Formats: sequence, structure tokens, C-alpha cells
Amino acid sequence: MATEEQDSNRVLVRKLTWAAVLMFGFGFALWPLYTVFCNITGINGKTGQVSEQDIQSMGLDPNRVVTVHFDGTVNSRLPWQFRPNQFSMEVHPGQVYEASYHAFNRGVEAIVGNAVPSVAPAEASLYFNKTECFCFTAQKLEAGEGKDMPLRFIIDPALPDDIQEVTLSYTFFMNDEQSRQANQHQTAGQPGNG
Repeated sequence: MATEEQDSNRVLVRKLTWAAVLMFGFGFALWPLYTVFCNITGINGKTGQVSEQDIQSMGLDPNRVVTVHFDGTVNSRLPWQFRPNQFSMEVHPGQVYEASYHAFNRGVEAIVGNAVPSVAPAEASLYFNKTECFCFTAQKLEAGEGKDMPLRFIIDPALPDDIQEVTLSYTFFMNDEQSRQANQHQTAGQPGNG
């Protein structure tokens, strides 16, 4: 009897181990799947990225005007000031426009941040594309440093006619790992350290 019970327990342990491995794998795969899903459907307001060749094929709609509003915030852990340099602009779909945001590090050491964009209404995110953006890479600001960060964008002329206003919003988050590395390199390079 004891060996039959032990065999049953071994089978149960194997099944539970496989279930745990599968759940971990599924959880690990969720983030990339979610990102792909958001990019395809426009849910979560993620914007697209286009090349200069893609822009040429879009065409210009000179008879239509869309108002783009700009917004910028920072996560509460990030001691930065962050704002758009202009709060809105009127654009023609199919034409490339430039805007910029300003960030200032109020902290006492270098900080690296990442900007996460979103577009409202969410449906418009499928038609809001960037050719250049500070959100493509991490941004480093030394203590007391401020800088303007450029953005080049185009709204696809296929944007539904009922959408006349679009809001582009960025939230900056601290990149803890890169900030720590930036300050370690800075400390290592000071006289008397190393």
C-alpha cells in the first residue's frame, strides 16, 4: 500500500511542478503578448513609429485640421519637472510636425528616466505615428540639468473623420538600474575614488 501511495504522490508532484512551470512561462509571455495586442488594436493608447518612406506613401489632407493637445507628467518617485513647450497645435493629417517637451532634474544626482506615451482617444493611437521621439531611448539628466526634448510626428490621413482632437500624453518614470549605474560611474571618476 505504501508504494502505491508513494507512486501516487510522485505523479502528483510531477503534475504540480509542470503546472508551476507552465504558469511561470505563461506569465513571462504575457508582457510581450500584451504589447503586440496593444500595438495592433490601439488599446492603451500606444503610438506607432513610421519611417520617412512610410510618410511619402500617406499623402497629405490639406482640407482637414486636427487639434493635437500635449500633456506631460512624472511618476511621484521622479524628482523632475516635465512639461510640453506648447500645449496644443492644429495639424493637417499627412504632414510631419515638430513639438518639444522640457525636462528639468530637481534632484541632487544624475537620474535616468523613460517616457511612456499614450494617446486619447485610444482609437486615434492607431493613426498617430512618430518619426523621432525622446521616448525611444532613456533620457539622462544630471542634477540641476534641464533640456528640451524633440518630437516629430504625423497623423495618418486615414484617421476617422469623427476624431477632431487628439491628446498626446507622456509620463516619465525613473529607471532605477540605469540611474544607479550613472551615479556609480560618476563617483568612480571623482578624485580619491579608485
